[in-house]
Amino acid sequence: MNVKEIDALISLIDDPDISVYTHVRERIVSYGEEIIPRLENFWEINSFGLEFQQRIEDIIHVIQFDAVYKSLERWSREGGSDLFEGALMVARYQYPDLDETDVRDKFSKLRQDIWLELNDELTALEKVKVFNHILFEVHGFRGNKKNYHAAQNSYINSVLETHKGNPLSLSIIYIVLAESLGVPVYGVNLPNHFILAYVDEFNIMQFLESKLNPTAEKTDILFYINAFNKGTIVHRNEITSYIEQIKVDSKPEFYNPCDKRTIVLRLINNLIFSYDRLGYPEKVEELKKLFHAVEQFSLKPLP
Repeated sequence: MNVKEIDALISLIDDPDISVYTHVRERIVSYGEEIIPRLENFWEINSFGLEFQQRIEDIIHVIQFDAVYKSLERWSREGGSDLFEGALMVARYQYPDLDETDVRDKFSKLRQDIWLELNDELTALEKVKVFNHILFEVHGFRGNKKNYHAAQNSYINSVLETHKGNPLSLSIIYIVLAESLGVPVYGVNLPNHFILAYVDEFNIMQFLESKLNPTAEKTDILFYINAFNKGTIVHRNEITSYIEQIKVDSKPEFYNPCDKRTIVLRLINNLIFSYDRLGYPEKVEELKKLFHAVEQFSLKPLP
């Protein structure tokens, strides 16, 4: 990175000729995230005027958004196998300076506490009781019912910090913890809700193979879990009643686990809804672009 060239470009940011500024902006953005510290340094000098600072803020945002877009696009193209990483990428949209180490440390603490209580002799229900006890009783995770549609409920770092979330974010934490501990819990993408499915461990290989066909009927799910309601056990007939209650045509995928890219798409869609309610059209449009970054590679579901 040529510091002299960059400083010369940055000094032209407040050029009154819009064509000059547009060219300078494109050149600066092309450097990517490595140029951000230099831009922030110029911003702090605060001797170039308000317009100069505002243009720097805009350029930094464009660079950071582009980085999130490309990371989500790559994550989805490569199969979207790491759900926690996908959720972190979404969080970086709002928190570009996210301390990933701190977030992972919080997650590791949860995992350690659950791991200490698990053993191979436990039944599926007993394992879920351990998860529920540690998550909802010891650590106090709960559904944010008072501010259900808040955008913060969809950012994994915020949920791990406040211990409050929506059905999807709490389920993501549950899924990632379960996967890391070898417990077969998967997400189920219901209309207006999101729950979990506990798969029969003795038929796990057959189940994973069947996920290649998400619309197929599956009989190897032992029970469902509602993470938003402190891990309450849910049975298939209750899902049927819920679907009938909201007057939606029943589909096999309402009973079956979905892939991780579908979960991240739902996460982004929740944020689109939240910011639309709050009246932030710019954020809505940006999040739609992030949605497309994931969706374009999600036509073929992966296990």
